[in-house]
Amino acid sequence: MRILHVDKFLRRSGGAAVYMLDLAARQEAAGHQVEFFSMQDERNLDATFSELFPPFVSLEPPPPGVRGRVGAAGRMIWSSSAAKGMGEVVARFRPDVVHLHNIYHQLSPSILRPLVKAGVPAVMTVHDYKLVCPTYRLLSNDQLCDACVGGKVWEATRRRCQGGSLPASAVLTIESGLHRLTRAYRPVGRFIAPSRFLADQLRRGGVFPERVRQLNNYVDAASLSPRVGAGEGFVSIGRLANEKGVDTTIRAIGQVPGAKLTVAGDGPQRAELEALAESVAPGQVRFAGHVSAAEVAELNRSARAAVAVARWHENMPLSVLETMGASVPLIVSGLGGLPELVDDGVNGLVVPHDDPAALAAAMRRLLAAPQESVAMGAAARAKMLEHFDAGEHLEQVLRYYAEATTAR
Repeated sequence: MRILHVDKFLRRSGGAAVYMLDLAARQEAAGHQVEFFSMQDERNLDATFSELFPPFVSLEPPPPGVRGRVGAAGRMIWSSSAAKGMGEVVARFRPDVVHLHNIYHQLSPSILRPLVKAGVPAVMTVHDYKLVCPTYRLLSNDQLCDACVGGKVWEATRRRCQGGSLPASAVLTIESGLHRLTRAYRPVGRFIAPSRFLADQLRRGGVFPERVRQLNNYVDAASLSPRVGAGEGFVSIGRLANEKGVDTTIRAIGQVPGAKLTVAGDGPQRAELEALAESVAPGQVRFAGHVSAAEVAELNRSARAAVAVARWHENMPLSVLETMGASVPLIVSGLGGLPELVDDGVNGLVVPHDDPAALAAAMRRLLAAPQESVAMGAAARAKMLEHFDAGEHLEQVLRYYAEATTAR
């Protein structure tokens, strides 16, 4: 097949782009012809049609000046440059199917119009909650919120969900409202949700429920060496942002004397988290910063357990699957897709979010019972091998391509 993958980023930045690039590589290895469409960016990987990509625009921070901000807001709703570029790429490459990923803002659903004209089917892997929540995360001012899921997108403005800013929240409300009103995503034949929780939110939000399919993410089991022994200490891997709940993990480790925690990753909360660690867990927390994939694997294999106690509805993080593949148990919060990955007491432990005491109790349990950690780790890898196989994932994606082609 000739497959065109589309994401606003064409580099290994963020889970959506990493998933896209890995899937595309597997499809090429299987004999398919793959190309990409994105926005222009000097950090992009090489691409055949890069000269046809729409111009680069940064929204975090927004462009300077009123004119720049108005232009960026307009592009979020409808991008003529993205639509034109997509039309030319489709004409030159003639794809059998277009696989969409994160296209919001910098590309917009304007790129679907040329696909309709050319009669090309589209499939979209939905990596977050943007189609039912104007601000992506089902959060309002850092609190869980699903007020917009039923279509009441104006709630995002009323609650000032985007950083407490009325103008920023209004722009996202207008964007989501217009796209819903015009049924902008109607050309998409299949919406693939990595978790059951996300699939349920899409159906509940009226995103063409009959077209929603649930398909687990995957990891390459052959590339993941299992842990030997029970490991020592704990590891937290991911972006250092409020919704990730790393502060809860730090407060918990401070309640487990002698226990060690390695925090891998970077983000806007790093300085605040470092100060917190010095205050509540002095000498117990090491901040490793941004680390390579090989270093992440080594950190996983050295740990008694990995901790992912997000205070938002995580979808299906690839980092969690990689931890499972390394035969390491997880301690997770019971939100979003996380409890779909961890069976409490079998391959890890599930604790309430924002509850350092409960997390500390889970840590003490695994520290006191190394053989339980070993057994849970083995169960984690077994579950990953059974339900998150790369080969089966690729076959199922091709089936959804066929369904979208038939539906068209």
